[in-house]
Amino acid sequence: MALIPVSILTGFLGAGKTTLLKRVLSESHGMKIAVIENEFGEENIDTDILRTESTEQILQMSNGCICCTIREDLREALQMLAAKRRKGLVEFDRIVIETTGLADPGPVAQTFFMDDEIAETYLIDSILTLVDAKHANKQLDDRQEARRQVGFADQIFLSKTDLVTEADKDALIHRLKHMNPRAPIKAVHFGDVPLNEVFDLRGFNLNAKLDIDPDFLKEDDHDHSACDHDHGHCDHDHAHEHEHHEHGPDCGGHEHAHGEHCTHAHHHHHDDDVKSFVYRADKAFDPAKLEDFLGAIVNIYGPKMLRYKGVLNMHGTNRKVIFQGVHQLMGSDLGPEWAGDEKRQSKMVFIGIDLPQDILRQGLDQCLV
Repeated sequence: MALIPVSILTGFLGAGKTTLLKRVLSESHGMKIAVIENEFGEENIDTDILRTESTEQILQMSNGCICCTIREDLREALQMLAAKRRKGLVEFDRIVIETTGLADPGPVAQTFFMDDEIAETYLIDSILTLVDAKHANKQLDDRQEARRQVGFADQIFLSKTDLVTEADKDALIHRLKHMNPRAPIKAVHFGDVPLNEVFDLRGFNLNAKLDIDPDFLKEDDHDHSACDHDHGHCDHDHAHEHEHHEHGPDCGGHEHAHGEHCTHAHHHHHDDDVKSFVYRADKAFDPAKLEDFLGAIVNIYGPKMLRYKGVLNMHGTNRKVIFQGVHQLMGSDLGPEWAGDEKRQSKMVFIGIDLPQDILRQGLDQCLV
């Protein structure tokens, strides 16, 4: 039987998740959609909500070395829905999980990979994050959950763009892209989004496409000042720029002490802890070395790794190797063969919280043949 696709709808308080959801539910698309809402009501958002009332459960994986957090409450809801559907008591074609503005999408996503019964019934399609353009900068500055939601996203919807200037909108998009270059960003009005931009995005598919915003790569390519050219890949994102030209939080185009004007104000204004970087290499990877290294990295930094994906050139096979992961869960698969005229280049994107870029780069370099 075909797996039931699941979309996770997340986003800041007041960004319009409910509006978008209502619109999706009311459209005459002929689909029956089950909605699972997170158990936190918005009225108790200011109370001490983080006192573990969400029944998250730590699961030990079979090799005993990695713990994963899953949502026990979500697992029970999904199992109940599947059982009722099998008995013909309810009918639905897909599920939307609406989380509150404070939820971390990580354990929600991991629930679909860690529980066999869930994995045999459901397929996680994508994480959709709604961002309120008017209040986003403050929310991103103040709340790590908001930054994490951006990092996890497969698709970002920007609401309330009519309430901000074009320049502010562009600066916000720039900021979001540096946190997550793999999620397309679209402005939406009052939840008015075509359904093909909401469903069947296949953000978790192991497909051979690594969608990274091309402008993000272009930006990377024209700042090689701090780059080591030995390996033929120079692809640091502006996380590096932060290291090299740290102007402090108040660099908003102000004069600096030595009279230099800050031209990249919007690049450096927010040094977010959720960052992304892209790694590229023209040499092939040694499969055993890479597996050991990625395993070790995921073990150590897994909780800080939000989403990561790569399309890899592996020594010993003519097929692309595709890997991706969420936190500590990583999967890989053989993709299509490299085309005869195609440049065999490995490309990876990592999105995480304060990931040690230099350690990752050096380690990956050492895995090349």
